[in-house]
Amino acid sequence: MEVRAAVADACARLAGRLSDDALATVRGHFAAGERESAGSALALGLARQGVGITGGERESLRSFLGDADLLDVPAVEEAPSVPYRFGPTAPADAVDPGRADILLLTNARYHGGLCLHRAWREPLEGARDTATWVYLLRVVADTDEVTACSGLASRLRTVLGEEHALEVVAEDRPLPPYQAAALDRAHLVWTA
Repeated sequence: MEVRAAVADACARLAGRLSDDALATVRGHFAAGERESAGSALALGLARQGVGITGGERESLRSFLGDADLLDVPAVEEAPSVPYRFGPTAPADAVDPGRADILLLTNARYHGGLCLHRAWREPLEGARDTATWVYLLRVVADTDEVTACSGLASRLRTVLGEEHALEVVAEDRPLPPYQAAALDRAHLVWTA
């Protein structure tokens, strides 16, 4: 498996298990061409947060991490269930998603965007992150998902000063559990 595809797959599969901040760091380093820093951030995040990975995930991670990097990462038989509940609406005191919707749909076209969905995420027991809006952008096949995700998240931070969970998945890949759960209860913001 090509390294870029392996990183995109790892980040997508670990969403909801590894913290949003750790995933953003991995994606940011990799998008900037800092492959070793991305690998180190991923291995350190998994070990420090005690995120277990399956045998198949371990094998996939070996394409850009060495065995030594994975020594402190726990093994699990199967990935745990998604520790969040998703819905199309948020509590009255939640951040209004209007500005983020516009920024993301406007910029999605530059990243091969096909459709943009938004769901409100509520943490359940064992969740690492807080309640927030989660965006899911489906993109055309062969899009660099890691760079698209990192770039769009950076625009949210720098232009709007907002932090939202963001997942970018190519149309030809099946959705991992976290993204599938979010999409199942999401609101369609935009479609090409």
